[in-house]
Amino acid sequence: MSPRSARLARLSRSVTFSSCHRLHSKSLSDEDNLKLFGKCNNPNGHGHNYKARLLISLLVFLQIDPVSGMVMNLTDLKEYMQEAIMEPLDHKNLDKDVPYFAEVVSTTENVAVFIWENLQKLLPPGILYKVKVYETDQNVVVYKGEETIVE
Repeated sequence: MSPRSARLARLSRSVTFSSCHRLHSKSLSDEDNLKLFGKCNNPNGHGHNYKARLLISLLVFLQIDPVSGMVMNLTDLKEYMQEAIMEPLDHKNLDKDVPYFAEVVSTTENVAVFIWENLQKLLPPGILYKVKVYETDQNVVVYKGEETIVE
């Protein structure tokens, strides 16, 4: 098969993990935290069954290997997700058990950034396209590694 007729595909894989957390910013007073986060600021925290879906891509697409027929070995991807997501987050109190969240509010947005950063350390460069974290069926965060420049 010539490079012009190579088949392209994106690969997606999901994992589900359970964690608890308390939405609370050290930069705000207790009263302001309660106003901002409401019942999610409960001092004893609350839990979620999160679902993290990854979309793997290289530049725009990954080329399907003509020998293996895969864009990436799913066994390898499963191991990366185990190390980057399940081990640090599953059945954990995000605020107390995950050092990253000691100074970062454990919002779903920041959970998505945490997952992205952990996966970037394990995956080949440029392969991760987006991380999608479902806190609930109604609350979903998509993160593609974007950063803003603060001047």
